[in-house]
Amino acid sequence: MTVSAEAVVSDEQRRVAITSWKTPIIFGLFTVLFALLPLLAPRDGASTFRLVRSADAAIQLPELVLPANATAWVCVVLMAATTLLAVMWTRAQRRLPLWLTVIYVVILLVGFLAWTSAGGTLPMIGLLGGALALATPLIFGALGGVIGERVGVVNIAIEAQLLAGAFMAALVGSATGSPWIGLIAAMVAGVLVSLVLAVFAITYYVNQVIVGVVLNVLVAGLTTFLYRQVLNANPETLNSPPLFPVISIPVLSEIPVLGPVLFRQTIIVYLMYITVFLVWFGLYRTRWGLRLRAVGEHPQAADTVGIKVAPTRYWNMMLAGAIAGMGGAFYTLVTNPQFGREMTAGAGYIALAAVIFGKWDPVRATLAALLFGFATNLQGVLSVIGSPVPSQFMLMLPYVVTIFAVAGLVGRSRPPAASGEPYIKS
Repeated sequence: MTVSAEAVVSDEQRRVAITSWKTPIIFGLFTVLFALLPLLAPRDGASTFRLVRSADAAIQLPELVLPANATAWVCVVLMAATTLLAVMWTRAQRRLPLWLTVIYVVILLVGFLAWTSAGGTLPMIGLLGGALALATPLIFGALGGVIGERVGVVNIAIEAQLLAGAFMAALVGSATGSPWIGLIAAMVAGVLVSLVLAVFAITYYVNQVIVGVVLNVLVAGLTTFLYRQVLNANPETLNSPPLFPVISIPVLSEIPVLGPVLFRQTIIVYLMYITVFLVWFGLYRTRWGLRLRAVGEHPQAADTVGIKVAPTRYWNMMLAGAIAGMGGAFYTLVTNPQFGREMTAGAGYIALAAVIFGKWDPVRATLAALLFGFATNLQGVLSVIGSPVPSQFMLMLPYVVTIFAVAGLVGRSRPPAASGEPYIKS
């Protein structure tokens, strides 16, 4: 009896639905905790949201001034209503839609920003633009993680791929004087790291998590050694790569608030937009994606219908490494004109958390990475405007968001069935 690849993938859809109360519970918990802010520490004055960066912008918007405490209470009511809706949805054994979580998070952020910036001015374009910049390498890394796990290989080595990409982009970009060649070199570096992971995981059946962690440590040590011995010895010629220029898209860049954030970016950010779409489209709308998901769900059945499991995993792991390498290039070809030791600072692990938070879906993982980038940038902006929140809490905010997001907002999720499992052909 033959089994089609469509039947292998659709097996997940036929699983019995199990009601999960994790999301309504976490909604309720955050609603209660947030209500304590205006109740126990009311803030006088108004919060000003600046929506335009400069006076010469084509479209001018007035500053949005909101009473801090009143806005916080309105958001508490809206959060409670959203929580109630989530409870009703869950009781009816219906899957909570993504837009409901997005709405809840937006309401929470608006209320928190209004409360914490009382008496100050919050530059929204700078806040959102910085969040996108911090999230871009996370998105590339998360996309690499999604492809890897969907094909059955746990890509713990995202951190190593990002770091190797950043190093090679700086080295080759400086030596050639071309950021484009540096970008290609970063992709090649990511491919090489992912290829090492693939060889041990696919051919030699070594535990994928252990190999990934070892690769992260190995690449960190190797790049640190080469940084000291090579780049530091010739910083002007080997560690001063040219940066990609900012490109403004006509008309779109003049859209209020979102225009300067989304459409006044470098080519790597625009490539990120395209990559997210291509990975999503390819994963769910093409034969390549169907075969990839079949191998990640049931490799034996996929092998039965003629799909070559090992080559499929090899090629897709190399693709995942190339995408993650592009994220590494962002560090040295956009944000920082030189390579620094361990400059990724654990971004690969946060990207892996975004994969889990996004339920192994490229679009959801992208939104998760944007949330983590926003949390990281928020702590810097609030410290500048004089937020009453202790600086120690703001420094740990991105990691707190990561933990709560993965533990609470994900709900019931299941990774691809064969993720992390070596396939031994019988």
